[in-house]
Amino acid sequence: MNVQHLESVNDVVQQITGIPQRETVPDEVVRRASQVELVDMSPEALRRRMAHGNVYAPEKVDAALANYFRVGNLTALRELALLWVAGKVDEQLDRYRAEHGIATTWEARERVVVALTGGPEGDTLVRRAARIAARTKGADLLAVHVTSADGLAGADPANLARQRTLVESLGGTYHQVVGDDIPRALLDFARGVNATQLVLGASRRGRFAQLFSRGVGVETTARSGSIDVHMITHEEVKKGRRRPARARAALTRRRRVAGWLLAVAGMPLLTAGLVPFREVVSLPSEILFFLCLTVGVALVGGMWPAITAAIGGSMLLNWFFTPPIGRFTINDPENLFALVVFVLVAAAVSTIVDLAARRTREAARASADAEALSTLAGHVLRGEAALPSLLARLRETFGLESVTLLERVGEPAPDDHAEPAAWRAVATSGSAPCACPKAADNDVVINDTLVLAARGPLLDASDRPVLEAFAAEAAVALRQERLQEEAARAEPLAEADKMRTALLAAVSHDLRTPLAAAKAAVESLRSQDVQWSPDDRDELLATADESLARLGRLVENLLDMSRLQAGVLGLSLRPVALEEVVPRAVDDLGPLRDRIEGDISVELPEIAADAALLERVLVNLLANAVRHSPPGRKVLLTASWHGEHVEIRVVDRGPGIPPEAHDRVFQPFQRLGDRDNGTGMGLGLALSRGLTEAMGGALVPEETPGGGLTMTVTLPIASRAVTR
Repeated sequence: MNVQHLESVNDVVQQITGIPQRETVPDEVVRRASQVELVDMSPEALRRRMAHGNVYAPEKVDAALANYFRVGNLTALRELALLWVAGKVDEQLDRYRAEHGIATTWEARERVVVALTGGPEGDTLVRRAARIAARTKGADLLAVHVTSADGLAGADPANLARQRTLVESLGGTYHQVVGDDIPRALLDFARGVNATQLVLGASRRGRFAQLFSRGVGVETTARSGSIDVHMITHEEVKKGRRRPARARAALTRRRRVAGWLLAVAGMPLLTAGLVPFREVVSLPSEILFFLCLTVGVALVGGMWPAITAAIGGSMLLNWFFTPPIGRFTINDPENLFALVVFVLVAAAVSTIVDLAARRTREAARASADAEALSTLAGHVLRGEAALPSLLARLRETFGLESVTLLERVGEPAPDDHAEPAAWRAVATSGSAPCACPKAADNDVVINDTLVLAARGPLLDASDRPVLEAFAAEAAVALRQERLQEEAARAEPLAEADKMRTALLAAVSHDLRTPLAAAKAAVESLRSQDVQWSPDDRDELLATADESLARLGRLVENLLDMSRLQAGVLGLSLRPVALEEVVPRAVDDLGPLRDRIEGDISVELPEIAADAALLERVLVNLLANAVRHSPPGRKVLLTASWHGEHVEIRVVDRGPGIPPEAHDRVFQPFQRLGDRDNGTGMGLGLALSRGLTEAMGGALVPEETPGGGLTMTVTLPIASRAVTR
């Protein structure tokens, strides 16, 4: 089978060749084969075989070489075949290694994995890894980030988003894995993809920290085995690891105030309540009372009020309840031990309570961030990539007054950050957009030219990662919008280039054929070496006349199509009777007129049309129908009156056209499949539809019951038409 018949590359083949393949085979069917062999041949060698008549019949060679089998098409199809077979070989190799339990790396193909931490040094690592991969032809570049399993502490999402875009722009892929043991997670991923090289950044930790832990780089290198590990230095090495911003208090202000009041007032009140009973209540029981109060302070106010209560309670116990009473001395070592245990337990309980409250707050924050990021992900998955929509989501998430994406205008100047004239708003949401970053209450610098500026309440440091994630997505959305605009501007140029290429191919072949036939007939008549009989002379003259008439029709079609596209086609709409136009159109077909049958009723009303253009439309439709009808089968021409329109139908019994190709058949220079040399340039149907619509009508293809194609021309009757 040919590579263009694989289902997975069907759209790519259509984009390359301009011709869709209807006969496709699912890739899975081919992959199930026990052996796949690639039969490869250079484009030049294949074209030589075709030129020698080893592939197609001689009459089809010129059309095939000028259209589908161009050197560029064949080169692209050859590359698709090589890549598909290479993927098949990779699958077989992975399956073999899995079945035989082979965990070591086989360097059959270079795969470079770069580890990203989410730090600012990631850009340097990605570019260095790309240069390493570029040294070997066909090497793969993969980026991986290891996320902590608890999900509470993570990297800067803005850096990761930017680095992911960078990796993909360099032709690599981005991956994310979960694991607490980072070296193990990195090596498991690298071995899983059969990587040959691993790129890591040099440690940002200080020398003192490295005394207690070897670090990810050293540990990964020690366990890497056959995988080469590259340690890349960067500017962040000497700066140390950035500490996260100090978290806000775990408890609310009201609870902290209540805790301090309970600690300051509760301990003296408890002491006053226990002093009358100190002869009855033992010291351990009194310590338990104070411990219960300290735990209560910890539950209400957190760690520091509880520690204060523990220290104050120990002093009150020492003064009022520990012999000698009234002095800060303790005679019994057992009492000293009890007081020390009291302080330690109170401090431990208060610390645990504060940590639990802090973790609860972090979990709630993580949940809120996850919900915001989920909203952002849903925004992307639903295709809502428009910048205003994204900025509106951000404004609603944080309750901001306005959010504006600013872009720098021109080259940066000193204090350019504060000049409104140096910035322009690319997109905004909300009222009172920011004119420059200095006017914003919250701003995120995306890159050298883009800044996300927001007005509204100041956001907490813990909200910055989500804000930066939105900013990174806004930059991606802006890039997508501009790429779409460029694609929209390039599309007409591509269509024009496609039209020009098709026109050149058509002119080089379809105009040359009748011209060559007419020239050969005239040269034969002028030859003095042969004495032609009257019948032979008449036949040569008829051949020249027919070829020149066909050449004239082709030139007229080209001129009319150019006038249609330029919008300068002249029309003369007037009442026209079909019984006058149809006979002339049938006579113009020459020898083909014998294959037309039908009868146009004289009772049909006159239609509003240009008689000459309508005749051209009917000639094109009838000639096309005869050409595609089986030998011996006639083409039916009928007309009927429906309301304010007259419908003319050209019915053939040929192979027909699939419904999905009904619109494509009207494209200029479009011929479905290879045809003989008499097919023409593929302008007939395109020109017919254009002329019909110019006259205020419509040309619609329909399936003929029992097989074939019916072309229906609908035109308004003269009494309802508007004269132009």
